[in-house]
Amino acid sequence: MIKQLPQEMSFFTPALTIHVEEKLGAVEVELEKYMNSEIEIISRMGQYIFQSGGKRIRPLLVVLSSQIAGYTGDQDILFASIVESVHTATLIHDDIIDEAEQRRGQPSVNSRWGNSLTVLMGDFLYIKAMSLALTRENMRILRLISDITLRMLEGEMISLEQNGDIDISERDHLNLIRRKTAYLFSGCAQIGGILGRVSPQKEAALQNFGLNLGMAFQLIDDLLDFTSTENILGKPVGHDLKEGKITLPLIYLLERTNGNQEMQKIRTALIQKNYESISREHLMDHMVRSNAFSDAERKAKYYANLAKDDLAVFQDSDAKTAMLDLLDFVIQRSW
Repeated sequence: MIKQLPQEMSFFTPALTIHVEEKLGAVEVELEKYMNSEIEIISRMGQYIFQSGGKRIRPLLVVLSSQIAGYTGDQDILFASIVESVHTATLIHDDIIDEAEQRRGQPSVNSRWGNSLTVLMGDFLYIKAMSLALTRENMRILRLISDITLRMLEGEMISLEQNGDIDISERDHLNLIRRKTAYLFSGCAQIGGILGRVSPQKEAALQNFGLNLGMAFQLIDDLLDFTSTENILGKPVGHDLKEGKITLPLIYLLERTNGNQEMQKIRTALIQKNYESISREHLMDHMVRSNAFSDAERKAKYYANLAKDDLAVFQDSDAKTAMLDLLDFVIQRSW
């Protein structure tokens, strides 16, 4: 099965496009195999989860990093499907915690099957991923995936503890992004380096590239929650505030709004987790006028530039060009 790249990712050379699409198609086959269980409810839920698709950026990062590292085998397919399973498990648990009703343009798993079955399905995906990683007996990658999963869970616990805290600092928020999102990106890129047996310097470069890409990705995602549409984002927009998530644009806005009546309306909206005290449009207007949006975008571009520098140790190639173009794609997503 060939999985076509999304139209907006048509920046690869024809030869690399064929290679990547073949690899991602094989990843889809692996994911489908995971869900072939004698337990009917697992098969049904699994098919529902993975049929919703997604851009598969994390598996793509495993494939591209393996390519730039000179790896020619097929273990990148297995590990790409493993990291996608870990990522999907975190989304499932996030949706339970956030009481989300929609994911990737369809009803969320928890809204369809309830929290009890859904949390078990998330656990199943985690354990299945680790079990499959054990089959290749690559202890470095197994430890890496295990460490990343722990950091992601720590990030989720920190996020819950900080939920609704309108005085969270930029530093604390960036640390949260690092744990919840960027470490998995970092691991995806490092896996390619491990498979390709590159030098420690190049492996570290791939690790840092993934980390900085992940930071940029999530910061743009935070912007999209305010500025995108439900059709593009695949879930309701303006939802972070309703879930008590204080993202970087809101942090900047709170730092720059004077202690007047408008400031009180904004703080009330954040504390009450709704737009009753101030409309979403009015809040966005404040963000534009205070440069909260533009400065949050600037921070995302800062991490993207770091990621570009990380790849300087690699010679020019189609894979390197594609990874740099992937960075541009992440930053230029419509917001």
